[in-house]
Amino acid sequence: MTMSAHLQELRRKHQALSEQVEEAQKNPAEDPLKIAEMKKMKLKLKEEIYRLSQD
Repeated sequence: MTMSAHLQELRRKHQALSEQVEEAQKNPAEDPLKIAEMKKMKLKLKEEIYRLSQD
């Protein structure tokens, strides 16, 4: 996999996770710990995207 393809895949995963977080936040019955975990995963993806973009 090329670097640009890898970055594109990471961005796709980040976007999908963003959408999942938004949907989960709309549901008052959603577990706040699950939402927090998704946000952590989203941040890790963002940091990885940034790190790879700087190379």
